[in-house]
Amino acid sequence: MIYRQAGQFRTSYAADSRAIPFREDRVALALILIAAYFVIPFTASDYWLSVILVPWLALSLVATGQNILMGYAGQHSLGSAGFMAVGAFACYNLMLRIDGMPFLVALILSGVIAALVGVVFGLPSLRVRGIYLAVATLAAQFFIVWVIDKFGWFTNYDTSGIITTQRMEIFGYRFTTPAEQYLIVLGIVTALTWLADNMARGRTGRNWMAVRDMDVAAEVMGLSLLRTKLQAFAISSFYCGVGGALFAYAFLRSVEPTAFDIYLSFRVMFMAIIGGLATTIGPFLGAAFILLMPVFLNTTFQGLFGAAVDATIISALEQVIFGVAIILFMIFEPLGLARLLQIAQDRLRQWPFKY
Repeated sequence: MIYRQAGQFRTSYAADSRAIPFREDRVALALILIAAYFVIPFTASDYWLSVILVPWLALSLVATGQNILMGYAGQHSLGSAGFMAVGAFACYNLMLRIDGMPFLVALILSGVIAALVGVVFGLPSLRVRGIYLAVATLAAQFFIVWVIDKFGWFTNYDTSGIITTQRMEIFGYRFTTPAEQYLIVLGIVTALTWLADNMARGRTGRNWMAVRDMDVAAEVMGLSLLRTKLQAFAISSFYCGVGGALFAYAFLRSVEPTAFDIYLSFRVMFMAIIGGLATTIGPFLGAAFILLMPVFLNTTFQGLFGAAVDATIISALEQVIFGVAIILFMIFEPLGLARLLQIAQDRLRQWPFKY
């Protein structure tokens, strides 16, 4: 009886447009953030911080960019990993070639560079749509990785193919431990997620959704398709670029073209779709599903079979079950995990009067 909508009135435009309208949801979010900032860094192991939580946060940010483009603007894209590579290598070269370049400044500039590249490859969206646009962005994925791999300037002419990233340093302080790197990634992801949510709920988001629902009608009403579509590509690529730099610096600790292949682009797309398009929490839920499900399956099979079954068989079985889970999930809940969470919240507010 403590989770109720009754009695919480919206008496102003600001209250009606609030991101989290219900008081209980705001309290729950505050508790989650308190735990994320002040409990997890001191209780979680280094393995969970550096191998699970950091890549989850970085890929959630990339999936947020993908969600802006696909969920809100309705533009299909398969080049998110390519824009991640642009952000990672831009951050590496900025810190390498400019003495005293702070990490945060290099991170922002790498996102801006990725946004400019995204605008260039977003130009086909003015003429094609749907699967044809997806194919155009897929070409961008291959082209970006090819350029980085072909021209040695981007990798500082390193012949090994794997370049170690510089240290993450902000205001003279070096973030070296897993807990410190987790906190800096968490802070950046929190700020950019808040910014994306405000854009989606404001005039910018309404323009995106108008183009998504019916671009011809939006253009007739005076909305510029050129500006709106390219804006969506730029902001989406910015998020992918920043996420790619965080993924390289805090998780991989290296920049290499092979790490940003087409497989990663598909994973990011699955994160956005499974989590729930046009939602704020969807990318985080989708990234958790894609990253944690294989870990859960591996732990389960190791506990059940151990060394009795060959590891290659277990690995193949994990991939089969993971693929089947994705297919079944998309059949029975195409709106994603965010929709399941919304249904659970609605039923909890109505319990025990309605099911």
